[in-house]
Amino acid sequence: MRILAIESSCDETAASVVEDGRAILSSVIHSQVAEHQQYGGVVPEIASRRHTENICDVVEKALSDAQMELQDVDAIAVTYAPGLIGALLVGVNYAKGLAMAANKPLIPVHHIRGHIAANYLTHPDLKPPFLCLVASGGHSHIIWVEDYTKFKVIGRTRDDAAGEAFDKAARTMGFPYPGGIYLDSAAQQGQRGTYTLPKPKVNGSDYDFSFSGLKTAVINIVHNAKQKGQEISVNDLAADFQGTVADILTSHLMQAAKDYNAKTIVVAGGVSANSGLRSALEKACKKQGCDLYLPKLSLCGDNAAMIGSQAYYEYLAGTCAGMDLNGVASIPVDVNYQA
Repeated sequence: MRILAIESSCDETAASVVEDGRAILSSVIHSQVAEHQQYGGVVPEIASRRHTENICDVVEKALSDAQMELQDVDAIAVTYAPGLIGALLVGVNYAKGLAMAANKPLIPVHHIRGHIAANYLTHPDLKPPFLCLVASGGHSHIIWVEDYTKFKVIGRTRDDAAGEAFDKAARTMGFPYPGGIYLDSAAQQGQRGTYTLPKPKVNGSDYDFSFSGLKTAVINIVHNAKQKGQEISVNDLAADFQGTVADILTSHLMQAAKDYNAKTIVVAGGVSANSGLRSALEKACKKQGCDLYLPKLSLCGDNAAMIGSQAYYEYLAGTCAGMDLNGVASIPVDVNYQA
């Protein structure tokens, strides 16, 4: 089954053709990073406008790269939630138009489910059940994936997501947007142990995260140094911050793996590209005897191939939408779409 998938939940306009949920026939991504960089973050209104301008060309190129016409695909898939509502609506409405024009099934896909499915594209042998850490700019979850469309959230952030904390800490350290990749690069040149950073505990849960205190600690270190006219070691602070985030995510995930007797660990989301987190997880999984699955770096960020992968399994489960499909800014990952 060949699915044309569209992703527009934030600032990437993406389209892809995916076969049977596992093979990428084409993947096209138009990024707006350069434009949003001058503002220090994504401007929703600009993102929506650029999606409108670019989506037609992106979809046409995805079909062309797959050497297909619209009528050759078996279904149309689109990210319908969660995300920036204006950005989502561009993709949803375009997908509805394609589905109606070509008389194809329309498959709605949850963005976070898509991130998890990126691992199906990287690892053809991967099958549920497994324990998954999703870490991105807007989400930090520990999810028990019972089946391709059955999810149970067992841990989540109580405040900032891991990626959000990375971006804010990076901005404080003077790195340009998107700061996570610059912070990662600096951390690799620094040494841990120069700065003492907190590892906040969350009352009532062994699996929930809290990153706001850690983010505030970095801000205070930088601001206090400036007030005193002192220099900070940006590389060392980056190393301590990145290492602390990796420690928190890894320790919570491995505790959940122990409690759930999980031997298969999957990681997804933009933060899964972070070198410090990857290293920490590899060591922890080896120590605990777990198999670790990480997505290709090219599939860690937002893309449409992951949406096409998850769409295949949603379709097999009977999930289809009508022309009344709408974008939804926020909806839990464990809630199935209801037509």
